[in-house]
Amino acid sequence: MEDRVREAMRVGLTAGMLALGAVVAAAQEHVTYVDKYKDPVLEEMEGRNKTLREEAARKTDEILEQQRAEKKQREEEAKQLRFDMGHIARPQGPAAFATKLWHFPPTPQYLTGSCWSFATTSFLESDIRRRTGREVKLSEMWSVYWEFVAKARGFVASRGETPFEEGSQSAAVMRIVRERGLVPRAVYEGVLAEDGRFDHSQVHEAMQEFLLWCKAKDFWDEGMVLDMIRTMLDRTLGKPPDLFEWQGEVYTPGEFRDQVCGVNADDYVELMSTLSEPMWQRGEYRVPDNWWHGKEYVNVPLDVWYETIVEAVAAGYTLALGGDVSEPGVNGFEDMAVIPSFDIPFQYIDQDARELRFNNGSTGDDHGVHLVGHTQLDGHDWFLIKDSNRSSRHGKYEGYYMYRDDFVKLKMLTFMIHRDAVAGLLDRVGAGQ
Repeated sequence: MEDRVREAMRVGLTAGMLALGAVVAAAQEHVTYVDKYKDPVLEEMEGRNKTLREEAARKTDEILEQQRAEKKQREEEAKQLRFDMGHIARPQGPAAFATKLWHFPPTPQYLTGSCWSFATTSFLESDIRRRTGREVKLSEMWSVYWEFVAKARGFVASRGETPFEEGSQSAAVMRIVRERGLVPRAVYEGVLAEDGRFDHSQVHEAMQEFLLWCKAKDFWDEGMVLDMIRTMLDRTLGKPPDLFEWQGEVYTPGEFRDQVCGVNADDYVELMSTLSEPMWQRGEYRVPDNWWHGKEYVNVPLDVWYETIVEAVAAGYTLALGGDVSEPGVNGFEDMAVIPSFDIPFQYIDQDARELRFNNGSTGDDHGVHLVGHTQLDGHDWFLIKDSNRSSRHGKYEGYYMYRDDFVKLKMLTFMIHRDAVAGLLDRVGAGQ
């Protein structure tokens, strides 16, 4: 009896579930894709906003294009402050100089900031000739390559506080001569461009960007940083040689320096004249290009500094000269540099006038040249200047300027010379005179 009841209930339950399943199946919903509804009001508003944005962008482009065109026009119409030099009595070219010392023909630096190397390398060439009688054309880019490496090392050591610019000092060349030696130009031209022109704009920018990335990422692995810097330099300047052949003999750069050139870097001295350091002492030349803060500069009064130049040239010594050439009195088309009276009359140029301009920044250190001659005319000293800058090729005498005494006294700041030319002066250094 109980079994029949349970069976009836099972059968009834099963039938009920089947019936319910049929109902559910009949009522089940299915998914499908339909076109997205685009609200016409919102579409109208969004369309209007898009049109406004496009119109604003077009307006911005028009304004920027106009600004660029106006800037280009201003640059094309830009003028430099000059004055009429026609009345100035001047030497009639390099041949007119009473004292003209031996030097190789001027070499252009093209699109580089390497005047310091061109000037000091030329100075070394002349001094090698003076001392040994040998005429050895040296590589300017040898010093440039290794100075970039030294600056990158300094950047890492200072954790990015040392500037990585193209400028430097004559003293840097001597540091490189001491550490790396010398090589002839024929062995290391220092340029891989097909036209043979020096152009460091791209490689310098690439190195700067890389070093700034290192600073941003706090990456200071010196070995890896210098490897990358040297790779960039190798692709632009070429890889500097460790060993080379010259006139049938094989040399290292150090051997070439010692055996052929006979250059001792310690035989060269830098002189400055500034009230910012004690006189008759060695001190720091405080300009950005002295990035390593060298304190080897001998500081002497202006009259001593200037007379040393005149006397040294008369005795047969050339010198590497550095100072400010961004002046209205510097004119490559006229081949000369003077101080116009509207700046300061000649009779007022003294230590204080010089210092004022150095202190307020109107005199800076932006160029290096090679002083190779002297003459006198119309009551003035004139100096023959061998210059690698492009402006020196604008006038009649390509690669040369003629600096008048007023310009040298006021705007030139340092010079390098062989110590034999200033032996008496050096004896007074440190004596409190």
